[in-house]
Amino acid sequence: MPGLGTIFNVAAIIAGGVLGCAFGNRVPERVRGTLLNTNAVAVIFLGISGALAKMLTFSDGQFGTTGTMMMIGSLAIGGLIGEILNLEDRFEQLGEWLKKKTGNAKDPRFVDAFVTASLTVCIGAMAIVGSIEDGLFANHAILFAKAVLDFVIILVMTASMGKGCGFSAIPVGILQGSMTLLSSLMRPVMTAAVINNISYVGSILIFCVGINLLFGKKIRVANLLPALVIAGLWTLLPA
Repeated sequence: MPGLGTIFNVAAIIAGGVLGCAFGNRVPERVRGTLLNTNAVAVIFLGISGALAKMLTFSDGQFGTTGTMMMIGSLAIGGLIGEILNLEDRFEQLGEWLKKKTGNAKDPRFVDAFVTASLTVCIGAMAIVGSIEDGLFANHAILFAKAVLDFVIILVMTASMGKGCGFSAIPVGILQGSMTLLSSLMRPVMTAAVINNISYVGSILIFCVGINLLFGKKIRVANLLPALVIAGLWTLLPA
């Protein structure tokens, strides 16, 4: 059944959010602070490891780097586009709307929790490749694996940041569901090179999310999302 992977992923995020709320309410503030910091460090290292896996090469007994111009160009152009479109504020407006509609108007951390968690679980090659595999071949394995990871991430984030994290299931459902529906159109353009570039830049954005978790909001990560599109289009440039 095409789409089952996304359904399972969304259900896992909701379950993580529910359990995180139940767990978080019973945990002292200092422990929640520690959980938030440890989660931030984990996200940072996930981003670093993902980026280095795409960046580093090894040849003739020496390490080198690849794709640095693509990475710099994608982030610069994507960031410019994101600032023009003001994606960060639009994302926060969606969070504010959800905050009011779900009866959480008095929760001061709802929007920050929603935006941060959504960026954490939406960015990455697993979401893209998994959704395409789900739509074309009803192969749910990648999204099932992502669901397990997202469950743990959202559980910990909800326990430390609040129930807004659980509502990240909405953008995940929309994003992955759309890609599953459009998978037959996306498959020809999602070459190995395109996916590699998106994963490269996506890992850097995940690192930025971790920085914001650990040090407060320093980087407008949502405004960098167009960098993922630029990274994919970069493969069209002559070598």
